[in-house]
Amino acid sequence: MWSTIVSYIPGWIIFMQAAITLLCPLGIYFIYKKLYTFVSTAGPKLNNSVQPVAESTADSLVSGQYEADLSYVQQAIGGNSDVNFREFMVQGYELRAVLVFVNGMQDEESINKHVMHQLMFGNSGMKEEGQDSRETLTLSALKANLLPLTELEEVKELDKLQERILFGYTALLIEGISAGLLVGHPNGSIRAITEPTSEALLRGPRIAFSEVLSENTSMLRRQGLNKNLEMKVYEVGSLVKRKLVIAYMKDIVNPDLLEEVKTRVSRIDMDFIAESGYVEQLIEDNVLSPFQQIQNTERPDRVINALLEGRVALLLEGTPFALIVPVTFSMLLQSPEDYFERWLPGTLLRLLRFFAAFMALMAPALYISFISFHPGLIPTELVISIIETRQGVPFPSVIEVLILEVSIEILREAGIRLPKPIGPAMGIVGGLIIGDAAVNAGLVSPFLVIVVAVTAISSFSIPMYSAGITLRILRFVGMMFAALLGMLGTILFILLIFIHLTKLKSFGVPYVTPFSPLRLSDWKDLYIRAPLPLMKRRPEMMKTQKKKRRT
Repeated sequence: MWSTIVSYIPGWIIFMQAAITLLCPLGIYFIYKKLYTFVSTAGPKLNNSVQPVAESTADSLVSGQYEADLSYVQQAIGGNSDVNFREFMVQGYELRAVLVFVNGMQDEESINKHVMHQLMFGNSGMKEEGQDSRETLTLSALKANLLPLTELEEVKELDKLQERILFGYTALLIEGISAGLLVGHPNGSIRAITEPTSEALLRGPRIAFSEVLSENTSMLRRQGLNKNLEMKVYEVGSLVKRKLVIAYMKDIVNPDLLEEVKTRVSRIDMDFIAESGYVEQLIEDNVLSPFQQIQNTERPDRVINALLEGRVALLLEGTPFALIVPVTFSMLLQSPEDYFERWLPGTLLRLLRFFAAFMALMAPALYISFISFHPGLIPTELVISIIETRQGVPFPSVIEVLILEVSIEILREAGIRLPKPIGPAMGIVGGLIIGDAAVNAGLVSPFLVIVVAVTAISSFSIPMYSAGITLRILRFVGMMFAALLGMLGTILFILLIFIHLTKLKSFGVPYVTPFSPLRLSDWKDLYIRAPLPLMKRRPEMMKTQKKKRRT
């Protein structure tokens, strides 16, 4: 009887594998829809429409009455210890004036020379004889004759004036003038322009964005003269406001794409947008997808090339990372260096990256599938060698793969968080010591160490760090599929990824184009980077106003 029952076990195993293979896609799809519905209803909400700015009341306008205006500003922001009020007299007019500013956020030398000194000592003799001093100084005369500054902004609302002061501007209030002036520009301490740290290249420009928005926009302008490069400024953040710039080529960009970007940006409703990653998460199409649908970069040359293809860039104050939309999967494996080298080396490097991405995603899953379920598919000599190395290993293949993979991920994270002088050394030494100790202790086989090492090295070749994180996450999912169903699970895992990528979109552009929908004209810049003279047309998927690159 027992022999009869045992004889049926392989059949039951095959039946269970087939049932799981059929039910897994339905279960995953059901869970995915439930999670997406939950996130859509319980997550952070977006405004349904752009809220108009409320009109200021008469009480909040600059009245020109010095005591009342100064008292209003002092009551509102005077409690801050870093806000200074510098009062003085305008020479020749006998009018009181005050400069309001935040310590460390303005160009003191420029303010002292072109505002303080000019109003206190540089305007004598301008008033005509016989005229009343309090009636001769007008706002137009002040801007035209007394303040030799290129940046002057007139503000009539006291609330707006206070916001600008706290943002770093210097405000000027003068008795008898019913408007405040913002003089100069915020100019606090900033770091010097450096090379890109997350997108290092051997050949190409050695310049990266900084945390200052005005400096970043000027870097884009300095890429080359183009009158069609437009930049629109938005304010994001309901409590702590920051500026966000939308950059595009007005004669190239698809108007529908531009309008969609503006709509999504205007719907952002959050207290504070600390980094461009917040914007990326709030405006992407699918929040549950592991794949990034917006590209981030700190290279101005990459941004300007994207704009020339018809894409749109977003630059946020306070971060060196710009966002590019829309994005396709192939863009995540491309590097600006592909275009700086000749087309043959560029093509070879790109093909290597595609192969490395496949290895980084599937190598551990294939190892588990072959060793645990299908050893007959491996050449005999190699199987014998692997079996000999696994003698004495107490764990199944999936457990030993998890031991090494988790160890590598911990070492990688620790190397990033440690100080730069010791981070790389710790990662290399730690990896060698842990791998050697695990083999000597009999926890893992030497062949698996080779597989995990190849996987880790392949993941380092991905140009974009965020794309590498996605592959690292999916790698563990693929290992679970392989441990449950062997090669059937591995194939099912690949099919599920392909199905998801086919449905995924980035701002209306299919994520896997030019694969699906098939656009053969865009294959010149896919696996093969065609010679530049042959790349005469912009990507068809962008539906740009100008189809040709050279007109």
